Amino acid sequence: MVSVRATIISQFEQVAKEQEKKLAPLSDNLVLLDAGLDSLCFAIIVARLEDVLGFDPFSASEDVDFPVTLGNFIRFYEVVAH
Repeated sequence: MVSVRATIISQFEQVAKEQEKKLAPLSDNLVLLDAGLDSLCFAIIVARLEDVLGFDPFSASEDVDFPVTLGNFIRFYEVVAH
């Protein structure tokens, strides 16, 4: 079974390639706004993650703050997955 982290990293890389975006080096400290992706890319990533993982943590609660870093984004999904 592939980890949530690996799935998310894979989607970031795949969407960046498909949308012809230059993706910044991925690390937990990477600020998402500096990743090189636009809002459409993030929408695609979230939609695909819902398809692959079977849930959307952003729709789980009305009081959700969007994660600021890649590490926050990954942990956000990992918490809901468990």
